[in-house]
Amino acid sequence: MRNFVYLFTLFLSTCMLAQTATDSIMLNPQKQLNAAQRLLSGNYGSAVTIGAYGEMLYNQPEGDNGELDVQRLVLLLGYRFNDKTQFITELEVEHVEEIYVEQAFVNYNVANNVNLRGGLMLVPMGIINEFHEPTTFNGTERPALDNVIVPTTWRELGIGVSGRFNNLSLGYQAYIFNGFKSTEADGEGGISGFLKGSNGLRGGRQKGIQSTVDSPNLATKLDYYGIPGLRLGFSTYFGKTQAADDVENLDGANIGISMLGFDARYAYERFTARGQFIYASLSDTEAYNTLANKDLGSALQGYYVEGAYNLLPSGNEQKLFAFARYENYNTHADTAGSLSQNEAYDRTDITTGLSYHIAPGVVLKGDYQFRDNALSGDGVKDRLNFGIGVWF
Repeated sequence: MRNFVYLFTLFLSTCMLAQTATDSIMLNPQKQLNAAQRLLSGNYGSAVTIGAYGEMLYNQPEGDNGELDVQRLVLLLGYRFNDKTQFITELEVEHVEEIYVEQAFVNYNVANNVNLRGGLMLVPMGIINEFHEPTTFNGTERPALDNVIVPTTWRELGIGVSGRFNNLSLGYQAYIFNGFKSTEADGEGGISGFLKGSNGLRGGRQKGIQSTVDSPNLATKLDYYGIPGLRLGFSTYFGKTQAADDVENLDGANIGISMLGFDARYAYERFTARGQFIYASLSDTEAYNTLANKDLGSALQGYYVEGAYNLLPSGNEQKLFAFARYENYNTHADTAGSLSQNEAYDRTDITTGLSYHIAPGVVLKGDYQFRDNALSGDGVKDRLNFGIGVWF
C-alpha cells in the first residue's frame, strides 16, 4: 500500500510537468507512435521526460453485478544521456494494488536507420501489444484476441535492433527474447504447467521477473507505410518455451511455438479501419498435456475487423467515433492426440459503441458486447462497458 501511495503521489506531482502530445486513433496510422516511441522521438528537447496514461472502467455483464476498476495507471519516464543514448521505462499499477515494470530498456542509435535496444521490451506482435494507450483504440476493453491469443501486455527481456528505411517506406524490428515459462516442479512431487486451453500462452509470460531461460526466441516485425493513410504489419515469433532446471529434461516439459501475425490500419478523412489476424502453431502439446494435466491446443487462431466514423466535423478538436468490431478467436483451433476440441474455446465477440475524445489525450468510452461461443447452450453473457482514458 505504501508503494502505491508513493507512486500515485509521484504521478500527481508530475502532471504539471508533463507535456501533452497525444496520438489517437484518428491520426495518420503511418505516423502513429506508442508511449515509448514518443519518448524516444525527441524527449521534447529535455534530458528527462515524464508522461502517463491510465484507464478507469465499468463492466456490467447481463444479469450480474457490475464491476468498477482502476484498471491501470502507467507512469512513463525517459532519460536522454546524449544524442545517441536513451533510457525508457514504464511503471504500471494495475487494479490499484499490483505494481509492475512494463518496459525498461536502453536505446542506442547506431546509425540513421539502426537502433540497438536491450532490456525489458514489448514483443512486436499485432497492433495492441505495442499500441495499447487508451486513446489509440476503440472500445472500453482491448480486443479479446489481444488477451487470449496475443497475451497483451506481452513483454520480456531481450536485445535486438529496430529502425526505418523511409526511402522504402519500411520499418523493422528484430529481437532475441527469453520465452514463455511452461513447467516447473510443484514441490509436492508433481509438475505445474502454466499454459492451458482457455487462454493459450498467457499464463507463461515471465514479464522480466526472475525469468527462466534455456533457449532464445526470435521476434520480428515489418511495417509498410508506402500507401497514403495505410499501415501494414507482418509479425513473427519463433522459439521454445522455458522449463525450470528440475523438469526441463522430462518429455513434454517444453513446447515449440511458431506464431505469425498480419495487421492493417487505415484512415481517410473521418473514417478509420483496422484489422488483425494471428495464427500460432504449437508442437509437443500432447506430451505437455500428459505431463502437466492440461488441455493446451496445438493451434491458436484469431482475427478481427473494425470500422469507425467520426460523427463531428473534421476541423473540431473534439472527435466522436461510432465504431463496430467483429472478432473471432479460438484457442483450440486444433488439438493433438486424444484431446478433443473444446467448442467453448471458439469464441465470437461483436462490439459496438462510441469513443468521445473530449480533448487531445482524454477519451470517454461506451460500448455493448454481444459475446458467444460455439458450444450450444453455454450461455456466454453479453456485457455493457463504460470507461475513461487519459494519455499525456
